Amino acid sequence: MFNQLSDKILASVKKLKGQNRISESNIEEAVKDIRLSLLEADVNFKVVKSFTDRVKAKALGQEVLTHVNPGQMFTKIVHDELVTTLGGGTAELNVRENPSVVFLVGLQGAGKTTTAAKLALHVRQKLGKKPGLIPADIYRPAAIDQLQTLGKQNNLPVFPTQAGQKPEEILEQAKSWARDNMVEVVFVDTAGRLQIDDALMGELENLKRIWTPQEILLVADAMLGQQSVNVAEGFNSRLGLTGLVLTKVDGDARGGAALSIREVTGVPIKFLGVGEKVAGLEVFHPDRLAQRILDMGDVLSLVEKAQEIIDEKTARESAKKMMKKEFSLEDFLTQIQSLKKMGGIESILKFLPGMGELSKQLKNMSPPDQEMKKIEAIIRSMTAAERKNHKILNASRRLRIAQGSGTQVQDINRLVKQFEEAQKMMNGLMKMGMGRGGMRFPF
Repeated sequence: MFNQLSDKILASVKKLKGQNRISESNIEEAVKDIRLSLLEADVNFKVVKSFTDRVKAKALGQEVLTHVNPGQMFTKIVHDELVTTLGGGTAELNVRENPSVVFLVGLQGAGKTTTAAKLALHVRQKLGKKPGLIPADIYRPAAIDQLQTLGKQNNLPVFPTQAGQKPEEILEQAKSWARDNMVEVVFVDTAGRLQIDDALMGELENLKRIWTPQEILLVADAMLGQQSVNVAEGFNSRLGLTGLVLTKVDGDARGGAALSIREVTGVPIKFLGVGEKVAGLEVFHPDRLAQRILDMGDVLSLVEKAQEIIDEKTARESAKKMMKKEFSLEDFLTQIQSLKKMGGIESILKFLPGMGELSKQLKNMSPPDQEMKKIEAIIRSMTAAERKNHKILNASRRLRIAQGSGTQVQDINRLVKQFEEAQKMMNGLMKMGMGRGGMRFPF
């Protein structure tokens, strides 16, 4: 979502490299470039002015520390102000009551129904609480069916809303349903409209009186840019929002909504919706997003993502095999599958510091994820014995594997050579680590 904005801000920072100190003359152009970048990203003009004024005020007269060049110092200032604009700290979901009630509100098409399931799954997996879903959008029958389907697919209890019921009636009956089913966190999928109107707000205000929510989350489409800010202000003035969920952040959004909505409304962004799958939900960390925009990496999010996907026992076993020189192509295939679950190599690179430029270069080369698919096809075309011991791969076996995987014999030869070199490198690293006491493995 922030690729274009990130490129332009980084280009502005680069102009300060090689300067001896930060001065009004060299900072003016950088701030001007950032101002234009933010406006092009559809950031609210008031937010742009406030942000650039703060950056300039902090940068001017800033003493450049020894071994820290002006570009690095300016990056730090921009980073800190981005974090402030995005909300400062991480805003947690308030689900301390039993049951806790969470209203999801927003316009039609923003993704409320899918987000309800995503949040329910998040509460169950991360907070260890039992969630429940309540379909209260009676004007769009497909929304009720969709929520029931998502609930069934993910083993989430869903209130059996019937056709013809009024939203107020649904909520009254859902109270006893939640109690009987021992639901600890209730997510209410409310009705939306194409635009804000009094009828919609009146209905939501009635629902709020019937069952007081601990959270009222606005689900806003990040693709709408500044329009999302206007929507947020409208809902906040009538309902008193407690948080925001920005959806479709993996689309071609310019980032203006995320950078504007918090400062204009004062309502914290709590989650980012990525993709249509129910697992596609990220807790919003202002500092981590600022780091990604400035190509400083986001290793913490990468580690969390890996911990969710990679089985710890399997990782330990792989490390043991490396130590004993028993790491095989079968094990390598398992690692490739884990990489795919994490979004592939190109996705992982985005979380690593200074990899923005490399990611761009890779786009002009053979995509690494395509290479991984080729390697996976080659290994899958091998027998169990061949995967376990690649030394038995003679000429006839390699020809058969190439034909089975739709590749060339040269591709098989290249893979075997690269695998053997990787084995040597891993063995060397293991020996160095154990010999110097620099690495310790908990097994």
